[in-house]
Amino acid sequence: MRRVIDISAEQIAPSSEDILKQQGVPPGAVHDEPTLTAAREAIALWEHLSQPVGIFAEIAIHEFAQVYTGDGRNEPETPLPHIYQRADALALFAVTVGHDVEQEIRRLFETNEFPLGAMLDAAASVSTENAADVVQDKFQMHLSVAGGWDRSMGIMPFSPGYCGWRVSGQRALFDTLHPEEIGIELSDSYLMQPLKSVSGVLVAGPKDIFQFEDDFPFCSECATRSCRERIMSIIENQPKADTR
Repeated sequence: MRRVIDISAEQIAPSSEDILKQQGVPPGAVHDEPTLTAAREAIALWEHLSQPVGIFAEIAIHEFAQVYTGDGRNEPETPLPHIYQRADALALFAVTVGHDVEQEIRRLFETNEFPLGAMLDAAASVSTENAADVVQDKFQMHLSVAGGWDRSMGIMPFSPGYCGWRVSGQRALFDTLHPEEIGIELSDSYLMQPLKSVSGVLVAGPKDIFQFEDDFPFCSECATRSCRERIMSIIENQPKADTR
């Protein structure tokens, strides 16, 4: 199944707290009024300029093996092959919030409006991740309708550039998924345009396949170790499919 997902701004809108957290401000911190005003202004700009859209396409395990291998630059040992080879379903995906937001961020920085530019950049980053969550929910709902989902399962996204899957893997992913259909292009250096885009593979399967130790050599280069939180979310409380 291949499906383009129209995503509403309301579904993925960032909050002021989301924006400030994205910029490293700890939750619960007291903010001055100019900071909150800039965050609110950034949200209003984002709501006016964003054009969120996503796409996903199911892919067989043996077909994804070719996508994952790509040009052969991946790290020799990574967690993803041990996970996707035991999956029940896979889907390539891509999302973006569009070119207009990115152009406005660039304009703000070029005109030295750095606080608002930084706030809008954070808003765009948060909303792009939220858009990826919407596409994941839609894939889960598709599996539920098709009878290929139950509460013992989980879904976890993986993207080129992380977990030993080299960013050059974007080329094989794009050649298979063709996210140009929703306005996402790939540069010769494997950067997506618009920059506020996310692509990768959604892996669905028994929850225990997602458990792995973060002791691979490349893990020491990861600043967030965000996989730990995502794995625990899957193991402890995988949410129900979104019916939006």
